[in-house]
Amino acid sequence: MNVIEKLGSCGVIPVVVIEHAEDAVPAAKALLAGGVDVMEITFRTAAAKDSIRAVAENVPEMLVGAGTVLNLEQCKTAVEAGAKFIVSPGFDKRTVEYCAANGIAVTPGCVTPTEIMEAIGCGLQIVKFFPANVYGGLSAMKALSGPFVGLKFIPTGGVNAENLKEYAAAPYVYAVGGSWMCKKDDIASHNFEKITFLCAEAKKIFEENRR
Repeated sequence: MNVIEKLGSCGVIPVVVIEHAEDAVPAAKALLAGGVDVMEITFRTAAAKDSIRAVAENVPEMLVGAGTVLNLEQCKTAVEAGAKFIVSPGFDKRTVEYCAANGIAVTPGCVTPTEIMEAIGCGLQIVKFFPANVYGGLSAMKALSGPFVGLKFIPTGGVNAENLKEYAAAPYVYAVGGSWMCKKDDIASHNFEKITFLCAEAKKIFEENRR
């Protein structure tokens, strides 16, 4: 199973914001305890690089990637730290081409036909849809999946436990991303039992409603 396949197999991808690198390994273990074996550590904090490295080196059963990657420099930094996949909020051709050339899984944010055509032109069939709640959610993805046969989306932004059932049931949704499973405040307060519970709940909802 390759990286992209593993993202689809897991179904739910926690978007994890870590302020202190020493919290990365306990957070990863909390996700695993809830049945979630992928995590997207965002580049929104200074601790991102060290957090990715800590998980990659100490929790080998966790597939760790980097999120909120805005440029090629951040991409290279994340990969050097051990990130196995790259997630961007938008489409950056240099980053996508670098990942393609180096065998790194990448899911750029694409919400318009033009962006999707750029991604397909780079050989991608799975893209991020962000922020999903702003750009039309399920109805927008359904409309876009018409002309782009075979394309799948990973919606992020506004996805939560309340609407996860609808997203999981959509045939054009490959997986979903969200921070509700592993909130920054819960990490900071070391409320890892809550993180485990929320991950288990999300995983169960997704699997029960997957077509």
